[in-house]
Amino acid sequence: MKFGLIMLSALLASVSASAQNVIDGDTLYVNGQPFSIFGIDAPEKVQWCGDYPAGELSTRALEKLVHGGNVICEARGTDRYLRTLAVCRLDGVDLGKTMVRLGMAWAFTRYSQDYVDQEALAREERLGVHAHDCVPAWDWRAGRRN
Repeated sequence: MKFGLIMLSALLASVSASAQNVIDGDTLYVNGQPFSIFGIDAPEKVQWCGDYPAGELSTRALEKLVHGGNVICEARGTDRYLRTLAVCRLDGVDLGKTMVRLGMAWAFTRYSQDYVDQEALAREERLGVHAHDCVPAWDWRAGRRN
């Protein structure tokens, strides 16, 4: 069975109530400080792709990834809303890379090329957002402003 299908099934099987530090699929709190995961853009929490609740599932995936682990975020700068952009790792595993590889976020190539290969694999395997013809979050937000 393919990597993504196994990982995605395991991630979405249950959501821990104690994972309250996750805001959405690319934003989380570590030690009370909010971080936006550098190099990715996840579906907005209320974003749907047809009948697929992309934002909700992306949020659940990140909750499951960080539950019970030791997350360390390394600041890379700030975004236009003055949120800290960071590469965040759980026990050494890059959360941005994992979210993109699972199809739960897009590589945010406007700012980084770090996760292009992971997105190509997720797209090829039609995982997550790539199986549901989702509009990338940056385009979805732009359409909501118009």
